[in-house]
Amino acid sequence: MSTRKKWFWTLFSLALAALSIWGVLAQSKKWSLAGILESLRSADPLWLGAAVLCTALFVLLEAAALSALLKGIGYREGLGASLLYSTSDIYFSAITPSATGGQPASAFFMIRDGVPAGAATVTLLVNLILYTLSLVILGLGSVIAAPGLFFGLSLLSRVLIALGFVIQLGLTALFFLLLGKGRLVFDLLRRFVRFLHRKKLIHRLDRRLRKLDEAQAEFETCARVMKGKGPVLQRALLWNLLQRAAHLAVPMCIYLALGGRPENAGLLFASQCLVVMGYAPVPVPGAMGVADFLMVDAFSGLGFIPVEEAFRLDMLSRGLSFYLCVAVSGVITLLGYAALRRREHKKERKHEP
Repeated sequence: MSTRKKWFWTLFSLALAALSIWGVLAQSKKWSLAGILESLRSADPLWLGAAVLCTALFVLLEAAALSALLKGIGYREGLGASLLYSTSDIYFSAITPSATGGQPASAFFMIRDGVPAGAATVTLLVNLILYTLSLVILGLGSVIAAPGLFFGLSLLSRVLIALGFVIQLGLTALFFLLLGKGRLVFDLLRRFVRFLHRKKLIHRLDRRLRKLDEAQAEFETCARVMKGKGPVLQRALLWNLLQRAAHLAVPMCIYLALGGRPENAGLLFASQCLVVMGYAPVPVPGAMGVADFLMVDAFSGLGFIPVEEAFRLDMLSRGLSFYLCVAVSGVITLLGYAALRRREHKKERKHEP
């Protein structure tokens, strides 16, 4: 991504974040931003600390998953380097539509650290699938544990969550189909692209076919790597599950920090496993606005959180688990990039005659 595009999406995301916060506060008759911040000062410091820890674990556990996958294919990158891969993924995923900027940014740092492009691609592709699979597992687990939660939501929320389930399951199924029938699937895709080109619905046929060839090569490499790395994949899946669970536990910890009843905590956590399915596929940077709507609807639909309290819980939860997390990830990524540039500059000076 060019510097101009990075700045555009950063500024666009800041504007979208401001609008999302304003939109939530505008719907609340009781809470202002100052009032919400004031409630933090009176919150239980133990549970508030747990919420901060869960946010930190969201970043660290992705680093652990990436590190495990890289080691599994022979590249022993330390946790410090993997942390930079994680923060760059989180930051650029948050400021680009459909999280399209996260993986290229992470791959950029991997390649600069000496990881071959093919190995970086395989690592990120596998981690993306495990991430998607972890969402499906947690979502299905919440449906099994509390089947009534889904029907307590508004119609729009139910539609978004159901659509999210279909999309995530479809992506997972497509990946496993590609593992066994990759050549057949890509041949069908090529025929479809040629059909669209004949109907003049798309242009630059050669370029699109070349991209399909590259995608097929990446998936075939991924399939070969996956077949012999069962224990590595299990370990990485565990890290992904824990990462998603840590992220979804933040609202639960905030609820308890604000004096919520412990017996309701499990139900609140299960509701967030559903909510994330609804906003994960939304093609808006950070799903801003959509995530807030779903969270407020889920909180108020539980029956033990008043609507006004749902707005406060949403703002505090999103403020910590998304806005603050993205901001800190951005700072770490910027510092990591500056350190990388200094390191490369020193190497260039050593090689000067």
